[in-house]
Amino acid sequence: MERHFDEELRELKEKLLQMASLAEESIAKAVKALVERDKKLAQNVIDSDEEINMLEIEIDEICLKLLALRQPIAKDLRLIASALKINSDLERIGDLSVNIAERTLPLLEEPLLKPLIDIPRMAELAQKMVKDSLDAFVNQDAELARSVCRRDDEVDQLNHQIFRELLTYMFQDPKNINRAVGLILIGRHLERIADHATNIGEDVFYMVQGRTIKHHIEEKNAKEKK
Repeated sequence: MERHFDEELRELKEKLLQMASLAEESIAKAVKALVERDKKLAQNVIDSDEEINMLEIEIDEICLKLLALRQPIAKDLRLIASALKINSDLERIGDLSVNIAERTLPLLEEPLLKPLIDIPRMAELAQKMVKDSLDAFVNQDAELARSVCRRDDEVDQLNHQIFRELLTYMFQDPKNINRAVGLILIGRHLERIADHATNIGEDVFYMVQGRTIKHHIEEKNAKEKK
């Protein structure tokens, strides 16, 4: 019975890794479609979202079955509870990649507003955060999970930088507004992807350590003790 439970947990981890791989691929493809002005690739991201959605349902069912039939305790319970939340975050990452692809399609109908430098950098950072957060989950690596959370600030800074720069373009010429707003929203979607990767990192840290680092609770507690 114990061995069978271990196999079921391994299957759960494999499904989450599969979903994470699809989510990472969606991020990369969506931004590549924007940079290379590839309508077919953008549409491919939109069309492939169904696979992520179906995996979300499958993983939910595995988790609920394990909770109902195995009645896990302690660390195993934390693992399955974390898997449920991670599953939801990965599905939202897939949705946000679709949003980027959908914003890209109308942008490709007009000339490029500006060289795309910060958006691909944001995408690269967010994609790596997703990958590392799932590696931390599989390897039960609390320090890697914490490092993912720390990287969120860099993505936020890039997003603010993009917003300020595009605001300048809008002030310079009202004809730039539609394209600038489209790029601002893509930056916002990437920032939200990084937020979801951070959520996963926080859940993994809790799963491994049994304590939370959400909402900078450690820093707050340390201040209160002083």
